[in-house]
Amino acid sequence: MHPAIQGLMTIVIGVGACVAYFYFSNQLVDRVLFPAKGPNAGRNINRANMVRPWLFLFPALFALTLYLAYPVVETLRLSMTDRDQGGAFVGLANYSQMFSEPKFWEAMTNNMLWLFVVPAMSTALGLIVAQLTDRLRWGNIAKSLIFMPMAISFVGASVIWKLVYDARPPDTEQIGVLNAMYVWFSGNDPQQWLTMPFWNNFFLMVVLIWIQTGFAMVILSAALRGIPEETIEAAIVDGAGPFQIFFKIKVPQIYPTIMVVWTTITLVVLKIFDIVFAMTNGQWGTQVLANYMFDKLFRANDWGVGSASAIVIMVLVTPILVWNVVQARREMR
Repeated sequence: MHPAIQGLMTIVIGVGACVAYFYFSNQLVDRVLFPAKGPNAGRNINRANMVRPWLFLFPALFALTLYLAYPVVETLRLSMTDRDQGGAFVGLANYSQMFSEPKFWEAMTNNMLWLFVVPAMSTALGLIVAQLTDRLRWGNIAKSLIFMPMAISFVGASVIWKLVYDARPPDTEQIGVLNAMYVWFSGNDPQQWLTMPFWNNFFLMVVLIWIQTGFAMVILSAALRGIPEETIEAAIVDGAGPFQIFFKIKVPQIYPTIMVVWTTITLVVLKIFDIVFAMTNGQWGTQVLANYMFDKLFRANDWGVGSASAIVIMVLVTPILVWNVVQARREMR
């Protein structure tokens, strides 16, 4: 069967199943369980109205349980077993082995470095661009161009930037933009940017900053436009300059939005995998936690240590995720 027909059938069956579920479940509630007739009609209507929201929530709750709760529990179980011993329970032995491996600490160090640099740079650049483009006549076009990398997959962006960092042998034409500029201005031989210890991590971070700046810009631009004009006008009357207005009037008023953007990008950084995998495959000191987990699970076939590293990633992500939810609820209030 042609893939296009398969895709169309999947959409039709999926949508049809959803419509059928909601139709027949409502019929079950209204006609069988709590019929709106007889001496208890009023009570049945109230009960049906109490049950109905759960009918709509059930598919999402079922999917969350199946694809989130169960994998978490199963991963935790696997992190305490040993495949070579037939899945025998070994307690915290996998965690002990993981903590003793230099590659794990390399991955942890690199992840911390990403956490310090990427959210800060993406949020700062997004805020600056949001402020500047609001003052330009063609600001919307500039915003569209800056937001465009968000439409590119991480792997696609990695391929683009790998070409930017490409290095050809000396005395040959450089197709990599960075090396072409470097050779032109310095006269030195081209550099293998992605193999430079420590600095290659920053070259990888540039890719994620390039992508996430557009996201930060859109959210922060909306927040800046929501600032009451009265506060800005009052500051101007008091003699405040542009920098004072920006840092002392605007930034404090959108601080909660800045923190939400920061933590959202932080979640992306903690789970970063595609960019490192596509550009360096974790070589030359660029290993991160997600790549370490992938190597253990699918290359070393060590499900114990691989699952233990997955639990470490989850432990790092969960507090930030909870904070985001709490902050969102606080904003709604």
